[in-house]
Amino acid sequence: MKNAILAMGLFLVSLSNIVAQTTLKGKVTDDKGAPLAGANVVLDNKNGVTTNFDGYFYFENLSTGEYSISVSYIGYETQASQVSLSNASSTFNFTLVPSAEQLQEVEIIGRLEQGYKNTNSFVATKSATKLVDVPQSVSYVTKEVILDQAAYTVNEVVKNVSGVNQFSFYNDLTIRGFRVQGQQNSSILINGSRMMTSFWRQQLIPHIERVEVIKGPASALFGNSSPGGTINSVTKKPLYEQKQSISTSMGSFNTFRLLADFTGPMTPNKKLLYRLNVGYENSDGFRDLQFSKNLVIAPSFSFIPSDKTSLNFDIVFQDSKGRLDRGQAVFGDGDLFSTPITTSLSAINDYLNEQNLNVTISFQHKFTDELSFNSTYLNSAYDEDLREHRTANAFWALGDGTEDITRVAMRTFERKRSWNNQNISNYINYDLDLGEVKNKLLVGYDYFQQELGPGGSQLEAAAYLLKNGTATNSFNLVNIDNYVLDDDGNPVANVKPFDLTSPNGNAMRDMSNYVFSVSNYTPYKQVNHGAYLQNQFSYKKFDLLLGLRYDTFYDYLNYNTTDEEKVKQDALIPRVGAVYKATPNINVYGTWVKGYQPQTATTINNPEAGGPFDPLNSELFEVGAKSEWFNKRLSATVAFYDLTQKGALYNANDSGNSDRLEQIGEEKSRGVEIDVYGKLASNWSVILNYAYNDAFFTTADEGTLAIFGDQKPNAPRNTFNVWSKYVINEGSFSGLGFGLGYDYVSERNGSIVRNPELIPVFPSYGLVNAAIYYNVDKFQIQLNANNIFDKTHWVGGYDFLRAFPGKPRNIMATVSYTF
Repeated sequence: MKNAILAMGLFLVSLSNIVAQTTLKGKVTDDKGAPLAGANVVLDNKNGVTTNFDGYFYFENLSTGEYSISVSYIGYETQASQVSLSNASSTFNFTLVPSAEQLQEVEIIGRLEQGYKNTNSFVATKSATKLVDVPQSVSYVTKEVILDQAAYTVNEVVKNVSGVNQFSFYNDLTIRGFRVQGQQNSSILINGSRMMTSFWRQQLIPHIERVEVIKGPASALFGNSSPGGTINSVTKKPLYEQKQSISTSMGSFNTFRLLADFTGPMTPNKKLLYRLNVGYENSDGFRDLQFSKNLVIAPSFSFIPSDKTSLNFDIVFQDSKGRLDRGQAVFGDGDLFSTPITTSLSAINDYLNEQNLNVTISFQHKFTDELSFNSTYLNSAYDEDLREHRTANAFWALGDGTEDITRVAMRTFERKRSWNNQNISNYINYDLDLGEVKNKLLVGYDYFQQELGPGGSQLEAAAYLLKNGTATNSFNLVNIDNYVLDDDGNPVANVKPFDLTSPNGNAMRDMSNYVFSVSNYTPYKQVNHGAYLQNQFSYKKFDLLLGLRYDTFYDYLNYNTTDEEKVKQDALIPRVGAVYKATPNINVYGTWVKGYQPQTATTINNPEAGGPFDPLNSELFEVGAKSEWFNKRLSATVAFYDLTQKGALYNANDSGNSDRLEQIGEEKSRGVEIDVYGKLASNWSVILNYAYNDAFFTTADEGTLAIFGDQKPNAPRNTFNVWSKYVINEGSFSGLGFGLGYDYVSERNGSIVRNPELIPVFPSYGLVNAAIYYNVDKFQIQLNANNIFDKTHWVGGYDFLRAFPGKPRNIMATVSYTF
C-alpha cells in the first residue's frame, strides 16, 4: 500500500512539471509590415533564437512565469519588454522601426528610406549621424530623383544641389567656385574612399543609391581634398526583401538604355544577401561624331552572421567607348553663335576607350552596443586608351604674323595610361556617456596609395613642321626661318588645320605622314598615411564636434629607377563644429575647418605642367540652420560661408607649351546656399535650391594672369533649381503623375587667358524640364522632356576654341517593370 501511494505521489509531481511547461512564439516585422528574417530574440539575456524566413520565432519547453524579452535587428531600434507566460501557449509580435543610432557605421545594407529626402549621413562624420546634427552643409541626390529625372550621369543631377555646376562637360565640376575633377587622387569618392576616375567621361550612376556632396574642405576626415567640396557616390547595397526591376529607355540622339536591378536573400535565413545592377547605354550624342557606349556591371554581396558582425563585398566594373570631345570652336571674333553648337573637331578615326574597376570590402563588428570596429578596403583601377585630333589652342598662323580665324591649328595625341589606387580605412566608434554629456568618439587610420603603371606614354604630332624634321605647336614670326614654308610664305602643316567653313572637317585623317614626338609618363607612386581623432559631444541642446588629423604624404618620383626620389610633406588639419537645437525641428550650426592638398608631379599627372608647386591650402568658415517640417517629410538647409584658397593652379596660356600651369596667389568664395528636399504631401515631392556665390581673386602672384577682383572661371554668381513631382493617388486617374522643373545658371567667365579681352563670357540660361508618369500594377511608363523651349546654352568652357554647349531639346521615354 505504501509503495502504491509513493508511486502515485511521484506521478503527480511529474505531471505538475509537465503542465508547467509552455511555448512562446511570435513574428517580427518592419514598420511597413514586411517580415524581418534573422532578427535576434533573446529571453533573460541568455536564451536566444533568430527569426526564420517569414519572420517567425519559437521558444519551447519554457517554464511559466515572468521573462524579459529583447528583439534586435541591424538598422532598427532594439525593443525590450516584459512578458508573462502561463500554462497556455503565448504569442507576442514585434514591429521594429529604423534607427539612425543603430545604423551601420559603414553601409552594408541598402538604404531603407525612400523618396527625395535622405535623413542620415555616414560620410560626413564617419559615424551614423542625422544630417540635421552634422555641423556642415551636406547635400545629396537620391536614386528616386535620378529615376524621376531619367538621369544617367553625375553631371545630369548636380543641378539638384546648391552651389554645384559644370565646369565643362567632362567629369569636371565647380563647387562653391572651386574645381573638382577626375584623374585626381582627391575629392571624388565611392562609398567614402578615394577612387580613380576618368577626367573625360562623366561618372555613370545606374548603380548608385545616392550622390552626396560635402561642402567645403573634407580634409579632416579624408586627407587631401578640394576646398569647394567632395563628391561621394554610394552604391546600391543588398536588401533583405526580394526585389527585381528592369527598365528600357529610348530617346533623342539615338539613345538607348537598358537597366536591371535585382536584390534579395541568397539563403533562407537571410544571412547572405545579394544585389546586381546592370546598365547599358548607346547614344550618339548631339555633337558631331560624339557617341557613348557604356556598360556598368555592379554586383554587391552582404554577409550578416549576426547583429554584431557584417561584411560587404562590392564590385563596380565600367567599360566606356567613344571619342574625346574638346568642345566647340567659334570664329576668331568670339561670337559663340558663329558656329553650330554641334561642331566638334574630332576625326572619325579618333577614339577614347576607358575601363574602370572598383572593388570594395567593408567590415563592421560591434563588440558592444557602444563600441564598434569598422574597416574598408578599396582597390580602384583606371585604364585610358586615346587617339584624338584637338586644337593647338590657337587659330592657324600665317606667314605675315596674322591668323586665319576660320581655321584652327590642330595637333594629334595617341596616349595610353593605367592607374591603380588602394585605400585602407580603419576606425573605431565608441559611444560614451559621462554624466549628462554624451560622447561619440572616432579614432582612425587611413592608408592611401596611388601608382601610375609602367608604359604610360604619348605620341604627339604638333601643328607646324620645322626644317630640322620636328614639329611645334606655335608659330613665331621672329624665327620664321626655322619653319617649313609653302610658296606663299605661310607655314606648312604637320597636322592639317580644321576648317570651320568646311562640311568635311571631321573626315578620316591620314596619319602616316605625321611627324611624331614621344612623351613618357614616368611611373610614380604616392603614399598617404593619415591618423585622426574626432569626438562629438552632446549636452542637452548643444552638440560640439572637435577633430584633428595628421597626414603624411610621400611622393616617389622616378619610381623603380636608379633616380628614384622620395619627397615628404605633412600637414596638421583641424576641424571644429557646433550645433544648437533651437527648437524641436530647427538646428543652428557653425563650422571651421582647414584643407590641404599636395600639388606635386604625382598629383598633376602631366610632365609638361611644370613645377615644382607649393601645396594648396584652404580655410572655411560656415554658419547655417537645418530644419525638418511636415512631420519630418521635408528638410531645409540654409548656409552662409566664407572660403579661402591659396596656391591654385591654372593654365599659363604659354604658346610654346599649352599644358604648362602656373600658381595663382589667393582666391576667395563667399555666399549663401538654400536646399529643400522631401514631400509637401504623401504624393507631392519637391526639390528646391538656390546659391549666391561671389568667387574672386583677392591677390595674384607677380607675373600671373589673374586680375584682382575677377570672378573665377566657370563660377556663376547665381544658380537656382526647382523640381516637383505630383502623383494622383485616387480616383479614375490614380497612378498618373507629373514632373516640372526649372534650372537657372547666371553668366560665367571662361578660363584665364593672356589677353583679358579674349576671356569668353558664357551667357546665363534658364531651362524648363518636364515629365509625365503612369503607374499601372507593376509597370511604369515615363516620358521626360528636357530643355523644352530649346534654349541654346553653354554649361562651361575655357576659351573661344573650347566652349562646352549644353544639350538642345531632348526627350526620353522609359518603360519599367518591377517584379
